[in-house]
Amino acid sequence: MSELRRMVSSSNALFVFEAAARSGSFTRAADELNVTQPAVSRMLSRLEGHLGVKLFERGGKGAVLTREGEVLHRRVADGFRSIEIGLREIEQLRDGKEAVTLSVSSAFTTHWLMPRMDRFQRHFPAVDLRFQMIAGSLRGPVENVDLGMRFAEADEGVSAEAVIIREVMLPVCSPGYRRDAATASDDGNTIIQLTDSSSDWAEQYPPFATGRGGPVKTLNFSDYAVVVQAALLGQGIAFGWTTVVSHALIVGALVPASQRLTVGSRTCVLVTPRNRQARPVVREIREWIIAELRAEIEAIDALYPDMDLLRASY
Repeated sequence: MSELRRMVSSSNALFVFEAAARSGSFTRAADELNVTQPAVSRMLSRLEGHLGVKLFERGGKGAVLTREGEVLHRRVADGFRSIEIGLREIEQLRDGKEAVTLSVSSAFTTHWLMPRMDRFQRHFPAVDLRFQMIAGSLRGPVENVDLGMRFAEADEGVSAEAVIIREVMLPVCSPGYRRDAATASDDGNTIIQLTDSSSDWAEQYPPFATGRGGPVKTLNFSDYAVVVQAALLGQGIAFGWTTVVSHALIVGALVPASQRLTVGSRTCVLVTPRNRQARPVVREIREWIIAELRAEIEAIDALYPDMDLLRASY
């Protein structure tokens, strides 16, 4: 920290710099900080003089970051976010709550976690649960959160305590969609797809259990939560990741459109950021989610023993 004090002209200069860089305007930064625009300009000029580089290109397009400015802004913004997270955690502890942020798909939150949220809250009454939502495929680093659900390849070296189950998929539809096939045999199946996933999965399965023999139609959505919702509403057949559709399969809201499973090369995991040690409550939440998911896999295996889901998942 003593080195940082030497490297910047003042700590306040970092707040001024972050506001100007984020807003792209010295005037908007001044309004946000409740100071004058000349004061912002002088502060940033002193910071540039201290560093010996230009941080902004000043002109008609506003305050445009230079390459050096972009580097500093990225690091300052990350640091401020980390400090803000810490201060919010202190607020929660003061109020008797612990904030826990999950990085999960909108589909997992909507179709798996929400149906059991009351049970979660009874089990963790002192947890203030927050979300970093991912609409499409689960990918990207786990940062600035407590716990993230991702699909990991076998060579990624994930710890055993983070592993949930293997990536297993199967076609699913509503009972009504499958039941109505008798009166819609001339209609083709509607395949509901996630925009950024493989588009040829349905070709591996026919004939589906729906018995529809007409031309195939497709629906495409960028959010997997909508893909599953469309299947629940009887709009067609979706490719169901068991980590999302397990609850719907157990309660009968969805049924298999084929008894054959697709087993991917990846494993579903719940990991913590590399630079953050998991708090005890975070470890407990991870253990709870894993136990709940595995119990559902066992229940689905009992409902549909011919699929051999339990063996495929481990």
